[in-house]
Amino acid sequence: MLSPSATSSPVSGLARALVQANRLSASQAETINKKAVADKTTFIDALLASQSLDARSLASFCAETFGYPLLDLSVLDPAYLPKEIIDPKLMQKQRVVALSKRGNKVAVAISDPTNTQTLDQIKFQTEMTVEPVIVEHNVLVSLIEKLTQTAEQSLNELVGEEFEVEIDDEAAAPVDAANADVDDAPVVRFLQKILMDAINMGASDLHFEPFEKFYRIRFRVDGVLREVAQPPLAIKEKLASRIKVISKLDISEKRVPQDGRMKLALSKSRAIDFRVSTLPTLFGEKIVMRILDPSQAQMGIDALGYDADQKALLLDAIQRPYGMVLVTGPTGSGKTVSLYTCLNILNKPGINISTAEDPAEINLPGVNQVNVNDKAGLSFAVALKAFLRQDPDIIMVGEIRDLETADIAIKAAQTGHMVFSTLHTNDAPSTLTRLMNMGVAPFNIASSVIMITAQRLARRLCSCKQPTIIPQETLLEAGFREADIDDGWTPYKAVGCERCNGTGYKGRVGIYQIMPISENIERIILAHGTALEIEEQARRDGVKTLREAGLVKVKQGLTSLEEILGCTNE
Repeated sequence: MLSPSATSSPVSGLARALVQANRLSASQAETINKKAVADKTTFIDALLASQSLDARSLASFCAETFGYPLLDLSVLDPAYLPKEIIDPKLMQKQRVVALSKRGNKVAVAISDPTNTQTLDQIKFQTEMTVEPVIVEHNVLVSLIEKLTQTAEQSLNELVGEEFEVEIDDEAAAPVDAANADVDDAPVVRFLQKILMDAINMGASDLHFEPFEKFYRIRFRVDGVLREVAQPPLAIKEKLASRIKVISKLDISEKRVPQDGRMKLALSKSRAIDFRVSTLPTLFGEKIVMRILDPSQAQMGIDALGYDADQKALLLDAIQRPYGMVLVTGPTGSGKTVSLYTCLNILNKPGINISTAEDPAEINLPGVNQVNVNDKAGLSFAVALKAFLRQDPDIIMVGEIRDLETADIAIKAAQTGHMVFSTLHTNDAPSTLTRLMNMGVAPFNIASSVIMITAQRLARRLCSCKQPTIIPQETLLEAGFREADIDDGWTPYKAVGCERCNGTGYKGRVGIYQIMPISENIERIILAHGTALEIEEQARRDGVKTLREAGLVKVKQGLTSLEEILGCTNE
């Protein structure tokens, strides 16, 4: 009988079973076991290589002896196997493949049922009950090679063999041997290409989304998400790990959201920052990357799309020695770029500027930027209090979220500081009532707020645009006056070409409602007036609504009527 003392190497449980069943002699088993150790392979590989047993006979023996079902693996379509359940590295190393998932049970194809350590590892990783299914060893090995090669070939086809770009990950988290697969060459090159494609397409965000049957990558271009790739589902863990490593995140933590940053060096003089956010979902970690291009803050106010009269009002307001300017609009409406453009205009050697943001999206040299950290106790309110002891001239608060932050910001504006901030409201008049609803005293609002701007981003028509005819009734219903219709201008429609990827739009243009706080509006605030009363007074003061500002862009041929109706839904 084969015993541990018969050889200096560990004895395979399968070898013992074969000897006990008289399918192998003790000396044969010992010889094969020594051969496996010498060749650094498994007992089952050495057994089949010795031709003492063929793969089919061995599979039948294992199924009968250990009481597990036997399956002909060659009849299964690999495309329908749930590859995401078992880590690809474990699958390759331990020769196991997930066959199906039912509730909290996973069926796993194995050729050596005595390898209980692997089964326990799968149970630990998946937190599921493992049901072994016996398959022929050679067919299992071929299937694993096919699955691995398919994923790598798919990536190489998507990327191209010669693609290479430098990612600045000097400060990235260290990678230990257990996580070395995050440096897998095809995955690294694929990520590099995706990042470059996003920059070249002018994307603002990248979405990496795992689902049950597929993995999707989408870019947000000109405010609209579009799918750009469906890489193999098997790479989702490696891709997530690679992104987390270069973003200095914890690659072992997959149960809670994480936030980080990374940098892509395009040249010696230009680098693009990415804000990275991970989110655990049902089928893996979804990752969203926001592209933060510092050059956006250097575009200048003329590039943002302000009309001449709006630009003059804004510049007059921000050049005042004290007061508060608020920028409002939904997420993704360009508030941050507008604020940074104003700060860039005011950023001079004789001015002390401090900002509190969550997080700081664009690095602006000469501006003291602070990331708020609620977990550490550094809230907007705490940062604002600290700023007031730092001899500031201009303060920017990323967002006014609560009464404490609003009160401190307003007091700063009343005591000789220029304060910029944002709120999430639909238009300028409703911003004032939002502050009152927060609990800010009306006299404080009236004495501190000097201007509110509401904004949206509309897609700009590509050069392939064509003139179109729009019925007069439609124009009147949209908000045009009869005098505007008879003004001799030409509306345009989106067409689509290679330059704009067939969408008809290329880039975006800002639509703004600029509302200075006049004396009449101050009186309405002091009388606890409603947003409707403020809006009516603003119109009497000559303030355009967002829809009216958008219709001006239609008359100028910058965008289409459909786009304005969509982004200024009144």
